[in-house]
Amino acid sequence: GYRKVLWWVVGAAVVITLITIPAIYLNEQVEATDYMLSGDYNFVALESNYTKKWRHSYSASYTIFNRETAYVSDFNVFLKSDVNADAVQVTFNGKENEISNGIPDWTYEEVFASNGALWWSTNSVYLAYAEFNDTLVHKIEYTWYGNEQYPETVSVPYPKDHILCSVTWVTDQRVAVQWMTRKQNYVIVQLYEFDGSSWVEKQIFEQRSRTGWVGRYVPLPLFFAEDKLSFYKVMSDSHGYKHIHYVKDGKATPITSGEWEVTYINKLTKDAYFVSNQNEGIPVKINQYSSHSAPECLSCDLRPERCQYNTAYFSYDASYYRLDCTPGLPVYTLMDNRGAGALEDNKELENMLSDFQMPTMKYGTFKVAGFLWYQMMLPPNFKKSKKYPLLIDYGGPCSQTVSYRYKLNWATYLTSTHDIIYASFDGRGSGYQGDQILHSIYHRLGTYEVEDQLFAIKFIDMGFVDKDRVAMWGWSYGGYVTAMALGSGSGLLKCGISVAPVAEWEYYAVYTERYMGTPSDNPDGYRNGSVITRAKNFKNVDFLLIHGTADNVHFQQAAQISKALVNEQVDFEAMWYTDKNHSLRGSAYRHVYTLMSHFLKK
Repeated sequence: GYRKVLWWVVGAAVVITLITIPAIYLNEQVEATDYMLSGDYNFVALESNYTKKWRHSYSASYTIFNRETAYVSDFNVFLKSDVNADAVQVTFNGKENEISNGIPDWTYEEVFASNGALWWSTNSVYLAYAEFNDTLVHKIEYTWYGNEQYPETVSVPYPKDHILCSVTWVTDQRVAVQWMTRKQNYVIVQLYEFDGSSWVEKQIFEQRSRTGWVGRYVPLPLFFAEDKLSFYKVMSDSHGYKHIHYVKDGKATPITSGEWEVTYINKLTKDAYFVSNQNEGIPVKINQYSSHSAPECLSCDLRPERCQYNTAYFSYDASYYRLDCTPGLPVYTLMDNRGAGALEDNKELENMLSDFQMPTMKYGTFKVAGFLWYQMMLPPNFKKSKKYPLLIDYGGPCSQTVSYRYKLNWATYLTSTHDIIYASFDGRGSGYQGDQILHSIYHRLGTYEVEDQLFAIKFIDMGFVDKDRVAMWGWSYGGYVTAMALGSGSGLLKCGISVAPVAEWEYYAVYTERYMGTPSDNPDGYRNGSVITRAKNFKNVDFLLIHGTADNVHFQQAAQISKALVNEQVDFEAMWYTDKNHSLRGSAYRHVYTLMSHFLKK
């Protein structure tokens, strides 16, 4: 038998494409867990036998339908011209923990935030792949407990050197690569062009930051113009705000400007379609723009009472796009040059939720090193005369926890069920408000962003906060800031939860060096940013420490915090999730939120 799978595709018009697949290849036979479509939407690969490896990588089996395919097996790259052809091995030197072809090693998974290092050219004429040689690199070890009688020691290289940031095919004969120094404050863009016999290298642009690091987390991507040599890129302007620049012959000319920031470019045709927080100068509001000369807002007048945070997804030629808006229940609209058509307004869900008591949002600013934003999720039937517990969450460098994005999550549950005020503050080090705020924590993690969270607690004392029930929590960097705030000895926080926190920045690599430089360049910054040295101050707070044993923020971090607290005779609670990585997915995900809820109710 056969089964038809429907894909919704927007191009020159709205099209429903039917892909007919033999039923033998579908879920009841191969138990497919995911799929991938080819660029022309005519072919599909079904994924099965999924086995997680690191944070982004995994192994799986694929059933492929009639398309040339590149894949990685045993750290080598293979090609198949079609589904029935024999695989051709491209590389032969792949070896675990030594040489990885087409797949990133442990560290580059964090740089790419991806499990792949394969890039097809525009018309699939050439395939680029990265080779990671970790032969002489020191290794980090952790224990994998599994289901066997004896646990296994897993060893992975932990490289530190110059960094490959991105690979962009411009044509079938031209590829652009962004390289970054280890300190991550200097980036070059190089073109590699095929002259018929070899690839000729040419540097076409360099970018440097004198106040911090380049980009937000990594340098932002390149969008090449019609001449296939010049390109558009979001980067900091001379005033320290991230804007679109047009780069030609090594010179960058700003296309947008002002005391606001472009978040990212969606699509480049003759126009540049981009997302920014330009509207009303409010950084927590996000709108969609089109710009060829003067920017034109595509979303500002579309249901402004409901649409303050907007994202868009464009068809190939940008003749159609889907606009998603919040902070109310998400509204999905199909847009073209004739106007708008509603795809989903979530009216049914809105009617269903009307039977529930939901929290309300309050936004505002407080002044510390400028005006910084906060948001509070207030319980239903909020009364200023009542005293409420306060829970603060924190993200990390360049994060934006205050926004008009729609939220229906753990915070909603705590606020609605347990009458807790859930608050967020975008202090110094947060993103999308200019480099002066973003880079204020450069070489000094654990200082200003912690001070601002404690200052915000004082600011938010508006008569309705119970000072004896003020808590803070965070995950990853947020867990680190929580621990630093608890260990400050301020007396403002009564309890806190740190999930997968950093203890010492010397235990981390690429992520740390982006913000702190190297230990030899910044010894004071590393010393002052330590949670370990604050252990004795935890005697006066209730603390819950959570970590997965297979986390890319190595379990070593939590183990060292635990050791320091025990040495200081601090009573605290801890939960380790065996063989779980940074996201604590699977059964651990529900468990961790139940655990944290019970801890806060004590």
